[in-house]
Amino acid sequence: MSEQPRRPRKPGKPYRRPQKDPVRILAFEALRAVDERDAYANLVLPPLLRKAREKEGPEKFEARDAALATELVYGTLRRQGTYDAIIADCVDRPLREVDPPVLDVLSLGVHQLLGTRIPSHAAVSASVELARVVLGDGRAKFVNAVLRKVARDDLDGWLERVAPPYDEDPEDHLAVVHSHPRWVVSALWDSLGGGRTGIEELLAADNERPEVTLVARPGRGTPDELLGEEAAVPGRWSPYAVRLSEGGEPGAVEAVREGRAGVQDEGSQLVALALANAPLDGPDRRWLDGCAGPGGKAALLGALAAERGAFLLASEKQPHRAGLVARALDGNPGPYQVIAADGTRPAWRPGSFDRVLVDVPCTGLGALRRRPEARWRRRPEDLDGFAPLQRGLLRSALEAVRVGGVVAYATCSPHLAETRAVVADVLKQHPGTELLDARPLLPGVPDLGEGPDVQLWPHLHGTDAMYLALVRRTS
Repeated sequence: MSEQPRRPRKPGKPYRRPQKDPVRILAFEALRAVDERDAYANLVLPPLLRKAREKEGPEKFEARDAALATELVYGTLRRQGTYDAIIADCVDRPLREVDPPVLDVLSLGVHQLLGTRIPSHAAVSASVELARVVLGDGRAKFVNAVLRKVARDDLDGWLERVAPPYDEDPEDHLAVVHSHPRWVVSALWDSLGGGRTGIEELLAADNERPEVTLVARPGRGTPDELLGEEAAVPGRWSPYAVRLSEGGEPGAVEAVREGRAGVQDEGSQLVALALANAPLDGPDRRWLDGCAGPGGKAALLGALAAERGAFLLASEKQPHRAGLVARALDGNPGPYQVIAADGTRPAWRPGSFDRVLVDVPCTGLGALRRRPEARWRRRPEDLDGFAPLQRGLLRSALEAVRVGGVVAYATCSPHLAETRAVVADVLKQHPGTELLDARPLLPGVPDLGEGPDVQLWPHLHGTDAMYLALVRRTS
């Protein structure tokens, strides 16, 4: 029997090298740094972008590349909770069993599909190519399968599927829809009060990209100079504030490079201005910033003090942060000193100061627009860790101020356990004190509540959620 000839083999599909996309690779690297090193995106991303701009050839970044990379990183971090819920609905295993690098690629892809105007086919294709480069061909197939499922619906459709109905569980509904941990939703709602509209507006504001706000330091720079910059517009509330719309680059502003101006949220500016303008009984010669790092408020306070011939002592516990304070104050026109000292173990005599600021360490829940990853790192038990320090710093501040002087207690958190609870507890132990009405010291700022303390909000004031209480020592 004659041997049958073999059928010719079909030619295999030739191997194609994955296409490297510098923008998405950089975004992936930033997300990995945030996850692996507990880094903050606002610290990780700038050096990565700077390095990319310095490259020559096809991988050199242009302005639009940097803008896309920034949007991919921050957009993915802000919407992480929502995207996790959607991805969980599209995989056949618990999300905790998906390797973190794979989850980062998937999240980047979901953000492109549901949070940008990138066409669906391009978003899937680019994400699969990224997966081939950073994960390998095998896991790229998994990425492709998941993202094709996600691409079948838009964000609203997915939210209807993965978020519980508001009427059944309002906090969990808001947590999924607005991408905040449930406990944060609950805490913000308690502090804000009111019904559904206010909390939804606040959570939505937390997910918006904040404008860059500059401060012109009195005696060193002027708002008019800053308004000469491209895309610069006046601040809303502070006379020294200038906003850079359309994502302006502060490093390109000469006054910022020379220290005559700085980057500072308008809420922080208002805290410093309120303390500086609070009425005193007696002299006004010595000011203290008891938690001065990294130096933004200290630089503004130093400039304001200099206009009155007052001295500023800026104290910061961590030596490296004290170095940042010294850099911010360098060139201040009036007398000042920077020291590395623990504010709860004062390096100064009691009753030495006329005005004292303590902007205390906190959970940072008021700055989730700028540090979106913080919402996923913080836990309710963190409040217990900050509580003794916050109370200790306020007690020390009240001891540092003279009779008739004023203390400003500030924190970038609206959580009641870090704001009114701290002030109430400490003032019970210091009967020779009184709360001042801070609202008149923020002229023109609306929606400041019943007082006497002040809580600023992103959705109402366009600022971080800064809290301020002013306390006068009466005996």
